[in-house]
Amino acid sequence: MAETDEIEFEEKGGTGFITLNRPKALNALTLGMIRAMIPQLEAWRDDKNVKAVVITGAGDRAFCAGGDVRAVYEAGRNGGSLTKEFFRDEYRLNRMIHVFPKPYVAVIDGITMGGGVGLSVHGSHRVATEKTMLAMPETGIGLFPDVGGTYFLPRLPGRIGLFLALTGWRLDAADAVYCGLATDFVSSEGIPGLVDAFGTADWAAGDAEALVDQVIDEAKETPGPSALAEFREAIDRCFAAPSVEAILAALDAEPGDWPAKIARIIRKQSPTSLKVTFAQIEKGAALDFDSAMVEEYRLSQAFMAGADFYEGIRAVLVDKDHQPKWQPGDLSAVTPDMIEAHFSPLGDQDLTFA
Repeated sequence: MAETDEIEFEEKGGTGFITLNRPKALNALTLGMIRAMIPQLEAWRDDKNVKAVVITGAGDRAFCAGGDVRAVYEAGRNGGSLTKEFFRDEYRLNRMIHVFPKPYVAVIDGITMGGGVGLSVHGSHRVATEKTMLAMPETGIGLFPDVGGTYFLPRLPGRIGLFLALTGWRLDAADAVYCGLATDFVSSEGIPGLVDAFGTADWAAGDAEALVDQVIDEAKETPGPSALAEFREAIDRCFAAPSVEAILAALDAEPGDWPAKIARIIRKQSPTSLKVTFAQIEKGAALDFDSAMVEEYRLSQAFMAGADFYEGIRAVLVDKDHQPKWQPGDLSAVTPDMIEAHFSPLGDQDLTFA
C-alpha cells in the first residue's frame, strides 16, 4: 500500500477528518503516515475555517494498534535510519497534538496501543467504545512506554500510571474513562452518527470547544463500572514501593489471586525495560512535556542500541514463540549505571522541536 493510501484527510463542514487506513495491519502507524499527518495538522492549525479535528481508524477492529515496530526492528537489524527517524518524527507529532490549539477528537473504537495512545491521549477529547482495548505494552517487547508516557502516565490517579507502565495491562472503556485516558464513552454503533455530527456542526454558533462537548454529550453514555477501580487500593499500595523488586515483594505479600497474576505478568517482562521504565515514570513526574519527549528520544536510542527490543519483537511478532531470552535475564543484574546510561544526553542528536 502506498504511503498516500495509508492515511486519509478530508475537510467537511469546518472539521478536519483523519482516517488511519491500514485496517489489515490494525492501523499500525508508519513513518509515512506520521510524515503526512504533521503538515496536515499544521495546515489545519493555521486555517481559520477549520474549527476541530476528528481522527478515526478504518475497519472494525482497531483505532491504532501502535507504531510499526516490525519495520523499526528490521531497520535496526540492517543498519537502517528508521530507528532514528521513526521515533524522532513520531514524538514531534505527539507534541503537535499536545499543543494543538483546536479541539482534537480521537475516536478510540477498538484496539488502541502504544503509538495509538500517542495519537489520542494528547488531544482534547478521547471517545472510547465497548470495543476499546487500550494498553501500553512496551515492557513486554523490550522497550519502554513512550509516545509521551513519561508525561501522562505519572499524572494518572494514584499509582495507576506506573502499574500500566510495568504490566502493559489492557483497559476497557470503563477503565480508560476511570483512569482519564479516555474522556467519554459512546457505543460503537453510535460512532458513525457522532462523526457525521461533527461534519454538520454549526461552528458559527459559538466556542468550538463547547460545541464539541455538546456534540459528544448528545451521543455519550455511561460505560459501566471500572473493574480496575476495584483494585485501586492494592495498586496504590503495592506500586508505591521504591523499586521494581519491592513492588514484586509487595504483590507477593498481598492476599488473593489478582496480585499474584500481576506479579506473574511483571516477571515475564524485560528486566531492563522494567527498571528503566520505573526510573522513567519517577523522573517524568517532575518534567514538563517537552523535556519528557526529549528524554524519551534518548531512551529510544538507548534501546535501539541494546538487545532486548530485538529479542522482544522476535519473540512476539517474528517467531511468535513468546519465549524471549532477555539480556540480562534477571532484575538483580540490571545495575543503576545500566539504567542511568539510558538517559544520557545525545548532544546534537537530541530531539528538538524546530
